[in-house]
Amino acid sequence: MEAQNVEVAALVEKMTGLHAAIAKLPSLSPSPDVDALFTDLVMSCVPPSPVDVTKLGPDAQRMREELIRLCSDAEGHLEAHYSDLLATFDNPLDHLARFPYFSNYINLSKLEYDLLVCYVPGLAPSRVAFVGSGPLPFSSLVLAERHLPNTLFDNYDRSAAANDRARKLFRADEDLRARMSFHTADVAALTDELGKYDVVFLAALVGMAAEDKANVIAHLGTHMADGAALVVRSAHGARGFLYPIVDIQDIRRGGFDVLAVYHPGRRGHQLRHHRAEERRPHERTSEWRAHSRGACRCEPPVQCCR
Repeated sequence: MEAQNVEVAALVEKMTGLHAAIAKLPSLSPSPDVDALFTDLVMSCVPPSPVDVTKLGPDAQRMREELIRLCSDAEGHLEAHYSDLLATFDNPLDHLARFPYFSNYINLSKLEYDLLVCYVPGLAPSRVAFVGSGPLPFSSLVLAERHLPNTLFDNYDRSAAANDRARKLFRADEDLRARMSFHTADVAALTDELGKYDVVFLAALVGMAAEDKANVIAHLGTHMADGAALVVRSAHGARGFLYPIVDIQDIRRGGFDVLAVYHPGRRGHQLRHHRAEERRPHERTSEWRAHSRGACRCEPPVQCCR
């Protein structure tokens, strides 16, 4: 226990120093200084750690929350930069590997699809929503292209500029362009629209504070259809300095059965299955909807600037 306390104290000290250095940067757009600091930050958070960021003291908690906001801003700049780069090609989708972390999205989307297939038997969604899609909607792209070839995807982001960038990536692909829609909206403003989706994906950085995340989940629980599935991206261990951590109880309070929790463990990947009392679903034409409304929680891919 003493050794763990020393390890956690050292990690918090490291995070505090990186937060101070990053906060002093004049810009979070990709540059050598930005790249070096965020690479150091990510490499410090990726290894397994005994830290429970929800139990940090008030000062460390404020530092962590600010660090997550800085990471969100930096990730936005990084994705905008690469989205603009890809848009210069005749067919942007032929050059996705230029984004240094594209393979992470391939792996994450496969994981999330496999979880859905496992816990939602007969999965054949006609329409999927991705909330917080950004200027590089790689998750929707990979799912649409590799796993759900007959599904329509509605991508939501609060930034009109992010949506404009995202649309350009699909201009040369007739099939994906027809199945990908982009909407500028805050999730809190979506009501009846949410009822038409078989699956909703919630990006890690939608609702960065714990209370905001809980409110978003409760809103989804109020307006999503019974029998629909929610995939929530969260963080675990030291990655809680990069992304918000979703409280499982907030998911349950939102009206969802927690079907699976997945995060990288010390000895590879771990999968935990949780079952709660089933709820009576609405009658639906899609066979796979004849199950209680459920949620899966996964970790997002980690990025650093380059």
